[in-house]
Amino acid sequence: MTADDRFNKDFRDPNRDQHHSIRSEAISGPVTDWATDFSHLDPRWTADPFPIMDDLRQRCPIAHTERFGGAWVPTRYEDIAAIAYDTDHFSSRSVNVGNFRPPQDLAPIGELPPITSDPPFHHAARKLLLPAFTKTAVARLEPGTRAYCHSLIDGFEGRDVVDAARDYTQQIPSRVIGDMLGLPPEDRQRFHELATKLEGEGKQSRDERIEHMGRVFIYLLAEVNKHVEQPRDDLISYLLNAELHGRKLEPNHVIGTVMLLLIAGISTTYSAIGSSLWHLAGNPRDRERLVAEPELLPTALEEFLRAFTPVTMARLVKDDMHWRGVDMKADDWILLSFPAANRDPAQFDRADEVVIDREANRHAAFGLGIHRCLGSHLARMELRVALEVWLERIPDFSLQNPSAVAWGGTQARGPKTLRLRIR
Repeated sequence: MTADDRFNKDFRDPNRDQHHSIRSEAISGPVTDWATDFSHLDPRWTADPFPIMDDLRQRCPIAHTERFGGAWVPTRYEDIAAIAYDTDHFSSRSVNVGNFRPPQDLAPIGELPPITSDPPFHHAARKLLLPAFTKTAVARLEPGTRAYCHSLIDGFEGRDVVDAARDYTQQIPSRVIGDMLGLPPEDRQRFHELATKLEGEGKQSRDERIEHMGRVFIYLLAEVNKHVEQPRDDLISYLLNAELHGRKLEPNHVIGTVMLLLIAGISTTYSAIGSSLWHLAGNPRDRERLVAEPELLPTALEEFLRAFTPVTMARLVKDDMHWRGVDMKADDWILLSFPAANRDPAQFDRADEVVIDREANRHAAFGLGIHRCLGSHLARMELRVALEVWLERIPDFSLQNPSAVAWGGTQARGPKTLRLRIR
């Protein structure tokens, strides 16, 4: 079967989603009332979601919208945690709120296992990946990551203003994930573009989504086939040799997992690094303290993750039900805003402040429940090394123009343009 044949079978089957496409109402356009007409695609949400979260938490803690065919937006930590842990009533078969719902027959595996997998399949699929993301495995990647960060800053020589998002933060995860997968070094920029489009699929029509998924699928299938012909010491070859329930993984499982790493391992991590640099550029006291007290960085890193959590995930309601005062319908979306959970004053003291020496900090930046990010060790390493190298090499920096910082991302929010004056 050719790549085109496999894609047509898996993604263009006319019966695959005939009962799962949403109504044709618009999903974009300005929000009129965040409590009843919510949209994470509204530019105001991307630019600064925190005042909106605070307002909803006080007057309508579980907001609703008819957009996307119906979606709910809890803003309290306790509600978000309850949904994240409840696999009986909420499915993970899709984690991106948009104008397309994968059919229910994809459960329990989903398109991007294990993040889109439900129990009982999820446990074994996740366990399969754990060896690649242990602290020991991640530690082996640190020297290369550190050297690459230094090389990026070497490229700043002679410049007094740099776009830290384009020229630094966005480059690091693409390099790390690309090396883990054993994909061609010359494809680094392609990784970034593929991940950005996949993460932003909420803005796409179903046809646009299928077209882009097809490009990604065909590219990755070709790379998987190369690994079949020439096995290597990398994650793709590991997946091809792995067994689940006594059988080798299907190619679609391998490709789905690799696609997941493109989504979950690139835009999320560079968003966290960029948000941290943005904060330090605009808060010289915190920057100066971290330069003077580098041993404080691990604690500050956790606070940056809490205060600027990039990731918002989604669930789908399994069956009609009344839940904590609202009537949810089967296949309603639930937008799990971990950024909102991490700014809940009922959970965190001084929740709206960045306290870089905060000691009690059980944040939910990496999610909650069975889908808590299995790459958290990797993300922490990349964030720590990126900040260590930057502060060592560029201890004095500031925002060139605070109003010119461009934030982007639908469910992985971070600076897309971050022009810094470096000294």
